[in-house]
Amino acid sequence: METLETLEMQLIRVQTAIAAIECGAQSYRIDNRQLTRADLATLYARESSLKAAIARRDGDNILYANTGRL
Repeated sequence: METLETLEMQLIRVQTAIAAIECGAQSYRIDNRQLTRADLATLYARESSLKAAIARRDGDNILYANTGRL
């Protein structure tokens, strides 16, 4: 079972990686080498997954169905 710190630390790392891509380039070249950062869509999916795991753990994952009635 993952602890609060583990999930939050993973989330921070993912959000840091997302920010690095959003504020910079997805890939860049230095001399003959090219570096490509992680895929942004994959990072967004992982971020969502981690947020959902934290919500489930904290009991915040209550879903409300819209029945169309007021």
